[in-house]
Amino acid sequence: QVQLVESGGGLAQAGGSLRLSCAASGSISGAYTMGWYRQAPGKERELVASISSTSRTIYYQDSVKGRFSISRDNAKKTVDLQMNSLKPEDTAVYYCNRAPPYGKWPWGQGTQVTVSS
Repeated sequence: QVQLVESGGGLAQAGGSLRLSCAASGSISGAYTMGWYRQAPGKERELVASISSTSRTIYYQDSVKGRFSISRDNAKKTVDLQMNSLKPEDTAVYYCNRAPPYGKWPWGQGTQVTVSS
């Protein structure tokens, strides 16, 4: 069983920054493309950014390009998301998990990000 623990969320003003971190533990074999997802109230969970196992291939949703940066440390089994120039529409619960084409591990509790205008 794999456990994912997200941290680093909080309250930020528009234009501010937050850094999220995800730690994976448990029975993990192999390296996978990992992603950060978010779910705003009343909306479906969406993929925000992903990073391949070698960090050579990175994807960003158009709405966060140029503002968010994803990185990973395979030795520590962590994936980070640096979020700059935050906007109120970035408000959501943020989760990490495997990204396509891989299936999902059990979801963690997520971390709440709230951006005030």
